[in-house]
Amino acid sequence: MTDAPLPPGSMIGILGGGQLGRMLSVAASRLGLKSHVFNDTPDAPAFQVAARTSVGDYDDLDAVARFAEQVDVVTCEFENVPAATLEAAGAAAPVFPPVKSFEIAQDRLNEKDFVSGLGIPVAPYANIETLADLKESILRIPPPALLKTRRFGYDGKGQTRILTLCSAESAWEAIGEAPAILEGMVTFEREISVVTVRGRDGTVRFYDVVENVHKDGILDTSQVPANVTTALGAEARAIAGKIAGALGHVGVVTVEMFQTGGAEPALAVNEIAPRVHNSGHWTLDACLISQFENHIRAICGWELGDVSRHSDAVMTNLIGSDVEDWRKYAAEPGTAVHLYGKAEARPGRKMGHINRVSPKT
Repeated sequence: MTDAPLPPGSMIGILGGGQLGRMLSVAASRLGLKSHVFNDTPDAPAFQVAARTSVGDYDDLDAVARFAEQVDVVTCEFENVPAATLEAAGAAAPVFPPVKSFEIAQDRLNEKDFVSGLGIPVAPYANIETLADLKESILRIPPPALLKTRRFGYDGKGQTRILTLCSAESAWEAIGEAPAILEGMVTFEREISVVTVRGRDGTVRFYDVVENVHKDGILDTSQVPANVTTALGAEARAIAGKIAGALGHVGVVTVEMFQTGGAEPALAVNEIAPRVHNSGHWTLDACLISQFENHIRAICGWELGDVSRHSDAVMTNLIGSDVEDWRKYAAEPGTAVHLYGKAEARPGRKMGHINRVSPKT
């Protein structure tokens, strides 16, 4: 790709047709750009708003190549796109974020090694390949601890708690005896995240620090401003910027962190998401330029947009049957409703979100 930004009318290829792909498509249209979404099922929410669509398996490399030949740049709405898929797309069109970001984020061990290698604190962890590894590591990282599969874990999936030294075997069975990491439980006061955008020229901008609350392993609410000191907020942004730079990332990357308590609060990185993120959905209504538009701007080589917040906001996910109250939320003053167009409301499924906005404090 040349240094020239993609002009309006260009076609953005998006691998993945969920709600993030949907919101990316809408953001692209605001800039006069079109989207072509590739998804493995025909009922993708993003298909409802995309200019073009393709249905195929992500491991059908010929189908992926044909898709990439029809677009000007390729991006992803989820981090577990197979490496071979990214390579097939990259042979026909530029792919942003770069493959390195996905290689790191797809594997929890790679992620922990990468972050700790930058001198950034993380929870104590150990690589687990066998039950014997787990039994040995649990002595060094005693319960309570989490056993997490190295790959394909999100929204609390692929992990189990270990509460006693005697529960190693049952925990190993619970995750299907898959390669894993053992991670020490961090006692924290709050969970925060920093939604960061990095342009092709290396320019980095940060949205305000977000305070997150999870229920049953799924994000429930994200609030800005977060209840953190100015100094801690600056440290969180510095950590996120260091990670984005070390990845050579282009687009949005979100860094989730724990704030520990005590006389001297500190931060430890929990996870990296090399994409637009649930904890950044508030930017749709509390910022002039949302995380989705800034991701599109970054991958297309445009100038990054204003990340400042003009309002306070609380984002609440609508999970499963929560979406049935859409009329109540639609009538609520100061509330913006975002529904994802999914046909079936299942337990644990993200059906939409609401943003409650109020004057900036």
